[in-house]
Amino acid sequence: MSSKAFEAKLLAIQDNLLNFAYLLTSNRDDACDLLQDTTLKVLDNEDKYIDNTNFKGWVFTIMRNIFINNYRKMVRANTVVDRTEDLYHLSMPQNSGFDTPEGSIAMKEIHQLIDSFADELRIPFSMHLAGYKYAEIAEATGTPIGTIKSRIFFARKRLQTELRDYRSE
Repeated sequence: MSSKAFEAKLLAIQDNLLNFAYLLTSNRDDACDLLQDTTLKVLDNEDKYIDNTNFKGWVFTIMRNIFINNYRKMVRANTVVDRTEDLYHLSMPQNSGFDTPEGSIAMKEIHQLIDSFADELRIPFSMHLAGYKYAEIAEATGTPIGTIKSRIFFARKRLQTELRDYRSE
């Protein structure tokens, strides 16, 4: 495909791309930025496009990947690193009750309980608590996503059973 034909195809789907970008971002300015980033990336990678493949699908995949990468960068940039000695106060609101001696003891017991789980429960559950999505946990552990969901469910149930004394009635 010639460079002019490639650019013409890209220009022809700009409205569709803007709509998709708006669906992803829910913000007009962010959608325009995403459209611009996608257009530049597509033009930079024109040589990687293979003729007779779904051009629109290729471009939309690039846009989706840019959005996901930007989202992950934003999440990492907004992550607070807890530098306290015990690491139990990460992202806790001031009025959480865990800053009291009783609350700290309770948190230590909860973490000890989680640490006592077998790796097959502890690792997925800890990753889930850290904010990883099911698919990311499945990929990182090489385990089917359904198994990951089950293990997280069983870890929650076990915590509920073991910590029933902490529940307020």
